[in-house]
Amino acid sequence: VGDPQALGLRLWVNGELRQDGDTKNQIFGVHHVIWYLSQFMVLEAGDVVNTGTPAGVALGRGPQAYLREGDVVELEIEGLGRQRQRVGQA
Repeated sequence: VGDPQALGLRLWVNGELRQDGDTKNQIFGVHHVIWYLSQFMVLEAGDVVNTGTPAGVALGRGPQAYLREGDVVELEIEGLGRQRQRVGQA
């Protein structure tokens, strides 16, 4: 994967790029987050750690920017892969 503090983070909603960031902008670096979590839990290969999100969230963009049933969300971390999911009714 390379340097964990130099990975591109991107998110699309229905094919529209909404977020385009980089792990270099994290407040706490990847190594620190893993060290901290390891103080009180066991992390195993394949675990996912949610740390926040780059700029571009719907807040402040108006009600049309919020996710709705049927929307397709794709997210990608450079070198790790891409996920795709369709939003369902809550």
